[in-house]
Amino acid sequence: MRHLVLLMALLGATVAPVHAQDAIPDLRGTWTGKGKAVVLGNNPHHPGSQTAADTPRVHEIEATHVVEGQDDRLAWGHSSSSAADTKEPFAWALSADNESIVGADVDGYFHISLLSADQMEKCYVHNGTGATRSIVATCYTMNRVKP
Repeated sequence: MRHLVLLMALLGATVAPVHAQDAIPDLRGTWTGKGKAVVLGNNPHHPGSQTAADTPRVHEIEATHVVEGQDDRLAWGHSSSSAADTKEPFAWALSADNESIVGADVDGYFHISLLSADQMEKCYVHNGTGATRSIVATCYTMNRVKP
């Protein structure tokens, strides 16, 4: 009997967290953050005269993502950075754990972990197959801007 009670308690502990995360977070709004990226070459967000064949460099970037719309687990909007005042479109998809996001923009890919309702760790990469031939990898924290 004691083993049955222990088994039921363990089963309840493993099932409970799944139900606690049913609410899909609202990602809409403006998110900003600053971090460092390793860059080979250059592009509008990481300007310079370097090419992808040159030595990699570490470049600081300040980015803004504006999530303009959301439908269930899908979100979309545009990005800009302190170096490039562009409105580069992106699309994100939130996984069933309500904490992990994957996405893409015109030349790269996002992997995002929601840390709280107003904070995320954004990782971003792109390879040298785009028009600029630059290669980028970065991860840093972003915060939602409060109105």
